[in-house]
Amino acid sequence: MQFLMFAGGLLALIAGANLLVRGASKLALSFGISPLVVGLTVVAFGTSAPEMAVSVGAVLDGRVDIAIGNVVGSNIFNVLFILGASALIAPLVVNIQLIRQEVPIMIGASLLLLLLGLDGRITWLDGAVLLGLLLFYTAFLVVQSRRETQAAQDEYTESFGPATAATWDRSPLVQFGLVVAGLGALVMGSQWLVEAAVTFAKALGVSDLVIGLTIVAAGTSLPEVATSITAAIKGERDIAVGNVVGSNTFNILGCLGLSGLVAGDTGLTMAPSLLAFDIWVMLAVALACVPVFLTGREIARWEGAVFVLYYVAYIAYLILAAQQHDALRTYTLAMTGFVLPLTVITLVAVLLRPRKAAA
Repeated sequence: MQFLMFAGGLLALIAGANLLVRGASKLALSFGISPLVVGLTVVAFGTSAPEMAVSVGAVLDGRVDIAIGNVVGSNIFNVLFILGASALIAPLVVNIQLIRQEVPIMIGASLLLLLLGLDGRITWLDGAVLLGLLLFYTAFLVVQSRRETQAAQDEYTESFGPATAATWDRSPLVQFGLVVAGLGALVMGSQWLVEAAVTFAKALGVSDLVIGLTIVAAGTSLPEVATSITAAIKGERDIAVGNVVGSNTFNILGCLGLSGLVAGDTGLTMAPSLLAFDIWVMLAVALACVPVFLTGREIARWEGAVFVLYYVAYIAYLILAAQQHDALRTYTLAMTGFVLPLTVITLVAVLLRPRKAAA
């Protein structure tokens, strides 16, 4: 029964996100907002809506570890697994704007979360700061969109359909109804997912944090999985990368910002293991994007394979640590004494290698 509830929750989250994206994007276009801004804001919100719904729902249910673990785990999953798997399908082209603007913003958001959490808590004031930065970032994108090119317009149209197409959802009332239905499905799906995840945690003998970092994080990232892999298959490889980078920024600023406000005076308590390991992994993954993205401005298949293998290694560590397995010490020594130094050397070599000229 709990498995069915978990599966039903995931389906409701995915359906709700799709309804919300369709309704909100059409409604925004009806009010004259440019397609580029819709793509960078409404669509980005839609793919991250499951993370936000689950995190806020978990806070309201008193499961703070799931709320924070969901965001941190999703960001790690997005880069290592989604980008890795997408690059295995086809080498991913990295748009120069992502390298110059979006990736630094993602890294900055990750670093800010680490700094805010050093005292062991995300307060309501921290949440307000994160949400304020999200609003500033959105406003910045709106201003930047005034320089929107026809190529960007065409790319949006190809990905999401013509802005003025005469379809069944052209009416603002229908569009508003889709938004309401999408939000309702997100709320219901998040409740089912959190309840089932807590049951799984108890049955498996692991903490809410581990469940949030793994099962819940992967489940709520399914919209990003579908978007990025489909884009890679279709050859829209810059969209595959941009979707992940944008979602990671929104997860930190939007999901944890709203969760911190909802938590009120109590705030969001950060588990010691999260501060000691998982947030550092999230930051390291974000930083690793810089030299990888600069490699001829594409993510090669071998780099994608390395990303996927690192995600498998990360999950293996979480499982061993949760069970306090005898092999944990040997595994940790192997990772820190051999694998990580080798990776750093490789990334430095990649960064120093001659690159293709920026287009």
